Amino acid sequence: MLDSFSTLIKRDLTLSLRRSSEWLNPLVFFVIVVTLFPLGVGPDGQLLSEIAPGVIWVAALLATLLALDGLFRDDYSDGSLEQLLLSPHPLPLLVLAKTTAHWLVSGLPLVILSPLLALLMQLPLQALPALLLSLVLGTLSLSLIGSIGAALTVGLKRGSVLLALLVLPLFIPVLIFGSGCVAAAASGFETSAQLSLLAGLFFLALALAPWAASAALRISVEA
Repeated sequence: MLDSFSTLIKRDLTLSLRRSSEWLNPLVFFVIVVTLFPLGVGPDGQLLSEIAPGVIWVAALLATLLALDGLFRDDYSDGSLEQLLLSPHPLPLLVLAKTTAHWLVSGLPLVILSPLLALLMQLPLQALPALLLSLVLGTLSLSLIGSIGAALTVGLKRGSVLLALLVLPLFIPVLIFGSGCVAAAASGFETSAQLSLLAGLFFLALALAPWAASAALRISVEA
């Protein structure tokens, strides 16, 4: 099972590198949204520092949402999704592998770029560790939760709007705790409570999302 898990991750990463627009578009969107805010609100460092946690987290959430539509759609279009459903390996494990690959090409680059954008937004240096850790936990949770919506809408034409309506309410707790963690760190307060809640959301999504997405994929393919 571990071989099939790693093989599917390598396959999806290879395909993503060949279709660079699928991971570049969300990344460019993330950078553009954050960099436009200093131009829009002005050079006031204090104001930028106050809004930085919310701006970075909202941009990361929207960029993740933008990348979710292609999580299963290409496999559905070329018929390989049906092969995954017929595979002798547990479908939740395969879904988890695809979600992991999705995070590596969409979530991880956001985390890597976030310190540079945080400095642009005048976020204090003391908040950078909390920003990185919260984004790692948060984007992992967003990818896992989003896989359920992507599975439900994989067979629908123009399902991206429905996907957004399905998963956005589930994204809100991650957004609140993630931005709250960074804001607390920027103000010099303890962040263990917010990080614990983010970790709890991640482990809950890790335990439930692959099973829910697997059931949604079977429903979508059979429908």
